[in-house]
Amino acid sequence: MRFGARLHDAMQARGRLCVGIDPHSSLLLDWGLGDDVAGLETFALTVVEAVAPHVSVVKPQSAFFERFGSRGVAVLERVIADSRAAGALVLLDVKRGDIGSTSQAYADAYLDPASPLASDAITASPFLGFGSIDPMIETARRHDAGVFVLALTSNKEGPEVQHARTADGTVAGTVLGHLATLNADTAPLGDFGAVVGATIGSSDERLDFNGPVLAPGFGAQGGTVADLKRIFGPAARHVLPSSSREVLAAGPNPVALRDAALRGNESVTGLGEA
Repeated sequence: MRFGARLHDAMQARGRLCVGIDPHSSLLLDWGLGDDVAGLETFALTVVEAVAPHVSVVKPQSAFFERFGSRGVAVLERVIADSRAAGALVLLDVKRGDIGSTSQAYADAYLDPASPLASDAITASPFLGFGSIDPMIETARRHDAGVFVLALTSNKEGPEVQHARTADGTVAGTVLGHLATLNADTAPLGDFGAVVGATIGSSDERLDFNGPVLAPGFGAQGGTVADLKRIFGPAARHVLPSSSREVLAAGPNPVALRDAALRGNESVTGLGEA
């Protein structure tokens, strides 16, 4: 089954909240854990056990695992495997972007089922030109995976690139146009999504491109259901709000983590049918 169809079904069955797994040093310490591989493993696997059976998508941030070297990546491999075994889709947040054979190597690392890091979808950066991520797009198609492409992020530095104007509009608009082309005539949902921050304020871009939208910044970072409805309009039915701090702050108690995820899921049911 294609990624878009799997995601559509998962959001209908489990709700639309995506839980980020971001083992910040400060969070490890808040949980009473060491800022080391042992603390990372306890933190990450506790989150997986608590939330992966109950939400549609989990989103591990690769950098927080990579900072511990090969042992941290080994923990990430287990997070991916255990989350998928629990029925959650895994969106690996890597934001990779390169050209040619390097782009293909990233695609093989994260989207080829032969890799221990193989996930249901990844995040990618198109700012070397959308064609630079073609290897990731084609590998995703070959393996029924997905790609979420940075388009309108919430960071304050983003507009200098994303709002820059081309002959045909803005850079962000060009990215969204490519996604609309990739997802054309795909039902019930395209495989190729955009990353659009839940706290961008507003946008005149076309956000209904028949694909999923990852909206980080929901919850503790300030994004609300009202914001999502206002920003995305009719496209809100395809939005996957992402929350990490709001859920992770409930740990280390697994029941509290689970309940925080369920509350978050309940709060976004008003976005409409997936």
